[in-house]
Amino acid sequence: MPVRVLIVDDSATMRGLIAATLCRDPAISVVGEAADPLEARQAIKTLDPDVVTLDVEMPNMNGLEFLARIMRLRPTRVIMVSTMTERGASTTIKALEIGAFDCVAKPSAKDPRSFDELPAKIKAIAASPINRQEPLRQESHRQESHRQELHRQELHRQDPTSAGAARREPQTASSRYSPDGRLVAIGSSTGGVEALLTILSQFPENCPPTIVTQHMPPVFTASFAARLDRLCKPHVAEAVDGAPILPGRVYLAPGGAAHLEVVKHVGGYRCRLTNTEAVNGHRPSVDVLFNSVAQSAGRNALGVILTGMGRDGAQGLLAMRKIGAETIGQDEASSLVYGMPKAAFEIGGVGKQLTLQRIAAHILTSTNQ
Repeated sequence: MPVRVLIVDDSATMRGLIAATLCRDPAISVVGEAADPLEARQAIKTLDPDVVTLDVEMPNMNGLEFLARIMRLRPTRVIMVSTMTERGASTTIKALEIGAFDCVAKPSAKDPRSFDELPAKIKAIAASPINRQEPLRQESHRQESHRQELHRQELHRQDPTSAGAARREPQTASSRYSPDGRLVAIGSSTGGVEALLTILSQFPENCPPTIVTQHMPPVFTASFAARLDRLCKPHVAEAVDGAPILPGRVYLAPGGAAHLEVVKHVGGYRCRLTNTEAVNGHRPSVDVLFNSVAQSAGRNALGVILTGMGRDGAQGLLAMRKIGAETIGQDEASSLVYGMPKAAFEIGGVGKQLTLQRIAAHILTSTNQ
């Protein structure tokens, strides 16, 4: 059976463009269109689509508010279709945390072919189970835990002998972490926003230097990095060419702009951004990152491949493992799309498979030995 898709967008032109893109694939059937959330709500009930494409900004109801209602009342596979603006990107990142499966940017002069991957994304998502694990409550819990930690640190600064400061939390991998000099390289794609937030929110302030390539449209990674920086204890930012790679820092590859590599430098490592051709259809590519880490850091690194469609990162993770680095793959049960981790596992690139919830603790324990 073809994948049944409902298109939700207030622009008739954009609905037509999305429909034309999808109808070229015989494995996809556009079963309906809606111009606003009120029409969309009824269409979802009537048509029961496999996947919904949802505009971020619409009349009558904010796209985020509508998405939250969908996920609460009738969990659905949703792809956000967003403008390539700072506001659109920020809203899309929040939508991915709420429960949207993926995002695509609306075509623009800078990225006229942004819909090229849409059919493949829809088919991959349609094959994925709807197991979003209450993302809204998880997000609320993350923010509350972060606020409590900041409050505890402030109490300690004001009065190190106070009861609040003296109270000790259970000894976790995070609380007893001490860097050993190794760096961490992470690659992810579809489902990666939630996966990365789950992992990085467990990292301590002095986390191992961490380099991340997440498949994401241009502009979106800046908003994602800012979001991570607000919610996590380490400092998170887009990578800058030549930046030293330091403990307590997380470096995110700029979306669609360049490949992110790690190069040796006196006394450590630095980021390098290169504008070479796309690899595996992606720029930035996870394979490019992992291969550079294998060459520059060798055994002094740990590689992690997370949820995502396709094979990007599989060969690079294998190169890391062959040179002696520890490698981890997200398991099928906790992956939104078990494509990239599966490809790496099948060729022998994954040394250990773990659930998403266990990966952060394992990274901290491993790099603390």
